[in-house]
Amino acid sequence: MALRIDGRLGEGGGQILRTTLSLASLLQRPVEITHIRGGRKIPGLRPQHLTGIKALSAITAARVEGGEVGSQRLYFEPRDLRSGDYTFDIGTAGSTGLVFQTVLPVLLRGKGPSKITIIGGTHVAWSPCFHYLKEIFLPALHGMGITVSLEIDRWGWYPKGGGKITASLTPVQKLMPLKLVKQGKLYKLYLLSALSNLPRKIGERQRDQALTRLSKKGYLPETELIQALSPGQGTVVFIGSVFEKGLAGFTSLGERGKPSEQVANDACNEFFKFMQTKAGVDEHLADQLLLYMALATGRSTFITNRITPHLRTNARLIEKFLPVKFDMDESTGKVSVAGIKFLSLYRTDEYS
Repeated sequence: MALRIDGRLGEGGGQILRTTLSLASLLQRPVEITHIRGGRKIPGLRPQHLTGIKALSAITAARVEGGEVGSQRLYFEPRDLRSGDYTFDIGTAGSTGLVFQTVLPVLLRGKGPSKITIIGGTHVAWSPCFHYLKEIFLPALHGMGITVSLEIDRWGWYPKGGGKITASLTPVQKLMPLKLVKQGKLYKLYLLSALSNLPRKIGERQRDQALTRLSKKGYLPETELIQALSPGQGTVVFIGSVFEKGLAGFTSLGERGKPSEQVANDACNEFFKFMQTKAGVDEHLADQLLLYMALATGRSTFITNRITPHLRTNARLIEKFLPVKFDMDESTGKVSVAGIKFLSLYRTDEYS
């Protein structure tokens, strides 16, 4: 019998769909999701959600009902779990990062190595940009025993999209517990100013403003200015911080009428705000780690700068699928859970 999930749970956003599909695929359990994105101004499936559905449908040979743009109900019945090479084109500037995060935990439990290429937006609003995935999200997973190679061939900005990322991975046999409870020493600070099909001076102004703000507080980041290949136009400032016992990333996107200096200031302000908390992970990484913590062997713990409604919703949803209970302390930002020791189907002797 299918597990029924109400898409109005908590904040009622797209993460409910993505987490549900990932867990249904991992557990090979049919699900029915109703009121999809019921908490959003325009409810129902958008193109990037549909791409995630199509991706996991291909990987799991699933039977799907309601997989159309605008649909507020979806039935998803996975019937297999097939590693391999896959390419998915969102067709818009929808987030490649969100599609990648939807399929990753499933492929990590596969029977062999996989390669996935996703075409769409790589640096777009309301989603982890490529550099956040590469510099923050994947290094956090590496501490749990996961190694993923992620590369970018083209950058995709709103509204044209057309960016292209490729991930290669080998399944892990088990996930180690995670412990990111304080920052400790700052090992690396990375500053990226990037632009596509715009005057180089814009990127230089972003970089210089960020460097000025950071240096005034004693920070000397590794700095990169990139004129990126893309079919569209856009700019971004990204600040990635790697600590002795923590990680955090901060992204600011350019937009028409927004001064280059303000793009830099927005990223810097978020970084400075985080540094005052001494937390181990930023609020976005906190949400992204929950599923892996629940699947790990042993108890995982992190301290984040803010327990968001997004994080609480994701935790409640995972608890509907798995016999776990997340402990959250609003006052300290501490989140912990005892994982279920969910093993991969992959066996190293098959590929030795």
